Amino acid sequence: MTASTQALPLERPAWYARPAPVAYLLILCTCLLAAFVYKLRIDGVFACPASGYGADAYLSDCTASNFGDYDHGAFWFGLEPQAQRSAGAADVLFIGSSRLQFALSGAPREQWFGALGISHYLLGFSHSETVSYFGPLLARLKPRAKVYVLNVDRLFDDRVTAPTEQLLHGHDARQRYEDKRNWQAIHARVCGAAPALCGKAVAVYRARTDGTWRRLGTAPFAGQGTSEGQPSNVERWERYAALAEAFVTQLPVERGCVILTLVPTVQTKRAEAQAIAAKLGMPLVSPQLDGLQTFDGSHLDEASAARWASAFFQAAGPQLRQCARGGAAG
Repeated sequence: MTASTQALPLERPAWYARPAPVAYLLILCTCLLAAFVYKLRIDGVFACPASGYGADAYLSDCTASNFGDYDHGAFWFGLEPQAQRSAGAADVLFIGSSRLQFALSGAPREQWFGALGISHYLLGFSHSETVSYFGPLLARLKPRAKVYVLNVDRLFDDRVTAPTEQLLHGHDARQRYEDKRNWQAIHARVCGAAPALCGKAVAVYRARTDGTWRRLGTAPFAGQGTSEGQPSNVERWERYAALAEAFVTQLPVERGCVILTLVPTVQTKRAEAQAIAAKLGMPLVSPQLDGLQTFDGSHLDEASAARWASAFFQAAGPQLRQCARGGAAG
């Protein structure tokens, strides 16, 4: 091929121009920002509704995978000072799981304590929390309660839940919980201004003054009636009773001012709770009512919680009043 017939390099059209590095960076930053916002909306705090905030309430738990529990760290690290003060100063302190929280967060508890002017705090947590968390927590809180109500629902177990494992051994646990606290202010402002930007994943808000829970959001829950379960893990009952004895002994009140209860659920572990109570030489105050329903196969729905709470305060009322007013129950 002669030089005259060799192909000449093609010239680019006049309108073609190589994108500048700044343009690449702008596109990259835009994509990263979009992915970050999407992640927050789907997996982060913005997946949950923000209408539960207020001067007295914070986001205890958002079921989005990248937020989850805040409550455990909030108390452990003192991130909610007002909640800590309220729990520490309460005359009556309730300790247990989320089943206790949902059962007693309604009107019957508010009316019963309101009529008597007795301060109280619901110090229940998710993940069926155990004495592995509550023991160290109470040592930090140094509560001045005159009465303790304990939900015997695997409370007396040496099992360590996922949140407690993070608190005990996670190298960045405090920072992660502080981040969750800081995101709540942004969540409240953004979703307050534009609610459509937030999702409807299930969220739980805790009242700082009395610890009660409020559930928001939606999920495909399947309700189920409560029932009595068959005895299980019987070989562990002696261990549970020993842990119960150690925990109750460390409480700074007479044993007559410690009330054991059991909130009904599906396959309620009543035989186990009764065995533990018998080992402690204490009664189990746990009304058994027909027709109770759970909203999710675990926690009492609002109507059933109101019925059960009313029955509980009727049964435990005399002991609560006597101890809260400074007298030891017989």
